[in-house]
Amino acid sequence: MKKLLFAAYDMNIGGIETSLLTLLNYLEDKKYDITLVLEKKQGKFLNDLNSNINVIEYNPSENRIFFIRKILNLFKRFAFILKHKNKYDFSASFATYSCVGSFIARNASTNNALWCHADYLELFKNDKEKVKDFFEKLHCRKFKNIIFVSNEASKTFIQVYPELKQKVVFCNNLIDYKKILELSKEKITEVKNTYTFVNIGRHDELQKKLTRIIEASKMLKKDNLNFKVLFIGEGKDTKLYKQLVEKYNLQDKIEFLGAKKNPYPYMKLADTVLLTSDYEGYPVVFIEALILNKPIITTDVSDAMQDINNKYGKVIKKDENELYLAMKEFIQNGYEIKEKFDPEKYNKEITRKLKNIIN
Repeated sequence: MKKLLFAAYDMNIGGIETSLLTLLNYLEDKKYDITLVLEKKQGKFLNDLNSNINVIEYNPSENRIFFIRKILNLFKRFAFILKHKNKYDFSASFATYSCVGSFIARNASTNNALWCHADYLELFKNDKEKVKDFFEKLHCRKFKNIIFVSNEASKTFIQVYPELKQKVVFCNNLIDYKKILELSKEKITEVKNTYTFVNIGRHDELQKKLTRIIEASKMLKKDNLNFKVLFIGEGKDTKLYKQLVEKYNLQDKIEFLGAKKNPYPYMKLADTVLLTSDYEGYPVVFIEALILNKPIITTDVSDAMQDINNKYGKVIKKDENELYLAMKEFIQNGYEIKEKFDPEKYNKEITRKLKNIIN
């Protein structure tokens, strides 16, 4: 039985964590021996991992005294190397930003991968030097494979690192579509009597730009349109969003439902899924929406123009006025999905790539 190791930060609710959970449970079902190393052994998804997956914690010291912190972390590194050095057939750092995860994956196996969940050239505003600073800290050159979950992100990385082109692999995230369909059947108390939009994600204005939804809703209310927006998620900017909703007197139009371990009944209830980010890797919510046959209004992120526009929804500029016009169009006319999404075909291509990466 092949031994695999994955490193991540924690298993709290989020897009990366959802993807990791699906991937690990799939691989365990295929009879791989899996170890998951977390910086913090916490999160609502921990209990959803298959029981045979071994979860351990590698928690770096955060001692305030620099010298003591350095010594303690040096001992932790030595201890990890002694126990785990090249003991695995494959290893991966799944939370891209984690320097700890990079260290763990690079030492656990020579057959290793760095998983990347964003378009980093877009993230760093086309500053190639900042992209290089980010990836050099992760020792990207020492990985056998550098995996991107969106095709566009892989291409922009190659613009920055043309010499690493042979290491770059494009591989979308697996999706457990049967589980999503089953979970979507859970009964909820929401009563639908209006055109409903839903946004699912972390409340982080720098990336997610949910103020665009609030500003667009303000304009839609002035038009006396019948609609509602459900926000599912939480984060450092939740308070900001609630204050803005109160300022604009939009309490009857925007509802905050908090983080939901199972958001699928709300997505099933809604008419349209909204995504207003400035940048993304490949949003898990895209595929979740397609599985539940829900159209999408999204900003031009990741592979949206290729995969979503004029097939499963509408791609807009990163602008609240564009969002307002798109939401207004959907409220007044609805949206008919043009293609039938085949999740089995989608997963089959990904599993083929995963087999090549691991083996």
